[in-house]
Amino acid sequence: MNKRNFLLARGERLAHTIEVKSGGGEKQHPYSFAEARTRITPMLANVVRRLDALPDGACPDDQAVATLTLNPEYIAKSYFPTELLRSVGLTSVGSRPKRVVPVKRSRDREPEEVVTTELFLMGPRRTFRRWSERIGSWRPDTDGADQLPSVEEVGVPTAGEKLIHVDDATTDVFEVVLHASEDEGEGTYLPLFKKYLETIGIKAPLKRRFYAGGVCFVELEAPRNKMRDVAAFSLVRAIRPMPPLRMLRPAIRTAGVGSDVVELPKEGPVDPKIRVAIFDGGLPAKHPLTKWATPIDAPDVGAEDDTLLKHGVGVTSAFLFGHLQPNKPASRPFAALHHYRVVDTVPGQDPYELYEVLDRIQTVLASSRYDFISLSLGPELPVDDTEIHPWTAVLDQHLANGECLAVVAVGNGGEGDEAIGANRIQVPADCVNALAIGSADSPGMIWSRAGYSSVGPGRSPGLIKPDLVSFGGSTARPFLVVRMKDAPKIEPTGGTSFAAPATLRMAAGVRAHLGTSLGPLAIRALLVHCAEPADIPHTEIGWGRLARHLEDIVVCDDDTVRVVYQGTVSASKYIRAPIPVPAEQLEGMVEIKATLCFATDVDPHHPGNYTRAGLEIVFRPNKDVFANDKAQHPATKNFFGKDRPHVTEDKLRRDAWKWENCLHAKNSYRGRSLNTPVFDIHYNARAEGHDTRRSHQLKYALVVSVKAKRVLDLYDRIVRRYRNQLEALVPLIEIPVRVEISDDGND
Repeated sequence: MNKRNFLLARGERLAHTIEVKSGGGEKQHPYSFAEARTRITPMLANVVRRLDALPDGACPDDQAVATLTLNPEYIAKSYFPTELLRSVGLTSVGSRPKRVVPVKRSRDREPEEVVTTELFLMGPRRTFRRWSERIGSWRPDTDGADQLPSVEEVGVPTAGEKLIHVDDATTDVFEVVLHASEDEGEGTYLPLFKKYLETIGIKAPLKRRFYAGGVCFVELEAPRNKMRDVAAFSLVRAIRPMPPLRMLRPAIRTAGVGSDVVELPKEGPVDPKIRVAIFDGGLPAKHPLTKWATPIDAPDVGAEDDTLLKHGVGVTSAFLFGHLQPNKPASRPFAALHHYRVVDTVPGQDPYELYEVLDRIQTVLASSRYDFISLSLGPELPVDDTEIHPWTAVLDQHLANGECLAVVAVGNGGEGDEAIGANRIQVPADCVNALAIGSADSPGMIWSRAGYSSVGPGRSPGLIKPDLVSFGGSTARPFLVVRMKDAPKIEPTGGTSFAAPATLRMAAGVRAHLGTSLGPLAIRALLVHCAEPADIPHTEIGWGRLARHLEDIVVCDDDTVRVVYQGTVSASKYIRAPIPVPAEQLEGMVEIKATLCFATDVDPHHPGNYTRAGLEIVFRPNKDVFANDKAQHPATKNFFGKDRPHVTEDKLRRDAWKWENCLHAKNSYRGRSLNTPVFDIHYNARAEGHDTRRSHQLKYALVVSVKAKRVLDLYDRIVRRYRNQLEALVPLIEIPVRVEISDDGND
């Protein structure tokens, strides 16, 4: 076609702040103050007995950790028992989800099993004694007493409760999670933990460790039968066997393709300014791919290994060219890359490799800035709903500023035992600030999830994982890459390891053609927004399959407009984002699709309250329709709430959906019902699981599409109406009619 309707940007110019008054009714408590005091008093006495029974060495500086389980009706951040903890002198150092059957519910409702929050409380043992001694004399007006009814139970974690799959361990290398920030850990608690270990016959250097939020992840080599004694140290939160690194091998077995070759391009990358990093098994120094990829040995990495190099070449090829086609020229790469060799032994042979590899990655990320990164490795470990892994925490903290787009392969465990969750996405694909990528089994029109591709859901927050799937190969249709040897011959392979960098290639293609006008968050939102949906559960494919062509993202049909908003919002504030529509009433049915993405700081020691930011977004379709005479703003209609995959009643009670940092939905409306439609966006901030006033401006990206099949010139009408506000993103270089990303030509 001669005329091309390019993506519109600067939607944020339409947005403005608004005032919204909110409030709720009086809280109905399940327990009276007297009932709560009667229930908690013997629990506290038992806590004191158990803490006093611990050896002094297990309580560094007399510090001990107990647990406080909230009644399920008090898990919203506004009900956090701040005043209660302050009045008794204890500090919350973490939390985790916990299933309970409360003794009572408010309004005489029948108790039932639900998910609530279990807080870890830390303080000197004498503080617990003082609380236990004084609670009997508390009155309703005692400081903090009004929050006592929020407590369901108080206890002390047993050593056995801290052991996670330790009995199944096949290694003597363990990961110990301590309640300790970096300052406290390095200055006090880690040396005292080391001293305690010596008293139980363990001499350990504790050199390999990572801090994230309020926890310290430390590597410990010791006999399995000593782990219960280790867990007796009061500041130990959890102990689990050190998982191996994923095997960097294809997920499918394929036959060779004979002498099929591919013609590699002669040009350099489309945009040499884009900075991309891949962390994998390495790239031979004189391989043909080094025309666009620079091999770099990460700090302290050992000797090269051919198996790992082969994987590294395949991953690099997938980013540079996508899925290759035999005897056809490869497409010009959108960007060059740095390939960091971070693995030096075949996974599973070195019990220390997991922390070593993460340390290499962290060192690079701390010293270098990249626009895009790809990770096709990580622990061979399905996601755990109650504990965060250091691989996830370290990456999420690096990505929290929203200035880098990362893709992570979800792993090839999709055929594992569903009953025990062995088929779920593998760490660190549960990163909320990264795109988790699974595999589709075909690049053509008919496709499904590749059987090996790990499935969701992810943790809450982060339920929709994988975010996307992309063609990654199958036995019938392998993914084709450049061989490690005999290049430019083609190697058949398959796995999420190749789907992930192929997805990043699309992201780099958007940046290469549209320039820096779109930030990483906007590109992430566009990839999700333009994904190809299918009648397949979200647990298998996330939001859908990656768009097959760059044109599908940056070009609109005549009856469609796609607009990108990039802005910031302050905590507790509201902004109104008008949806561009013509001034005239729209005919027929109108489809509105929206995607909202933001990056967020995280609290790894609060898995159930992991994200520190949440954006609530409501849809107001008609400026002249109000819910009642007293309404301040037009009436709302359900938009993102119509289809909330995996959101159980438990999660609805916890308002879990508002803490998801990627929202996507599509709905249809009669054109006559739309009159100056808007989205209102509200920023909720929390820290340590409760309200906070110390929050920064939050960056967000919103993509909105409007499609009206009976309005054949919709795009032109909107461009004319908003010509002084919206801008068409005309590519810096010409986009061919079809730029094939991962197709085989069968459109």
